[in-house]
Amino acid sequence: MTQTSENVTWLTQEAYNKLKDELEYLTGPARTEIAAKIAAAREEGDLRENGGYHAAKEEQGKQELRVRQLTQLLENAQVGEAPASADGAVAPGMVVTIAFDGDEDDTLTFLLASREYASADVETYSPQSPLGSGVIGHKVGEDAEYELPNGKKASVKILKAEPYSG
Repeated sequence: MTQTSENVTWLTQEAYNKLKDELEYLTGPARTEIAAKIAAAREEGDLRENGGYHAAKEEQGKQELRVRQLTQLLENAQVGEAPASADGAVAPGMVVTIAFDGDEDDTLTFLLASREYASADVETYSPQSPLGSGVIGHKVGEDAEYELPNGKKASVKILKAEPYSG
């Protein structure tokens, strides 16, 4: 099956290992724990009015959703190094600084990556977001355009683009 760049998520080996460990926990010990909670709540009697049972089932549903998300993400992941800034073009895995409407006093610095890369140190924008898709491929010093939710276009100037060092 051929993968397009839209459904591939680039991950460092460290990020891949972290997500794989989370998946192994959720499909192993976490499933056992939630099954025990459900069984204990079921023993309390009438399930229609059993808050503990319903809470445990809801938790199980959220856990299984995360398992499906992680499975899909890891199946479509490409493991490798963050992009080099050799050609200076904005790419996923880079920290980008932009100026809105060319005003260098009105700037935003963000990591262009999936939310799995999200860091408390820097705001994260998805490559599929309007801003993310608008700046990909542009080089430092170039102007880029993206569409706002109201349908209007916004202009930004790429001030910096550097590989994320995490």
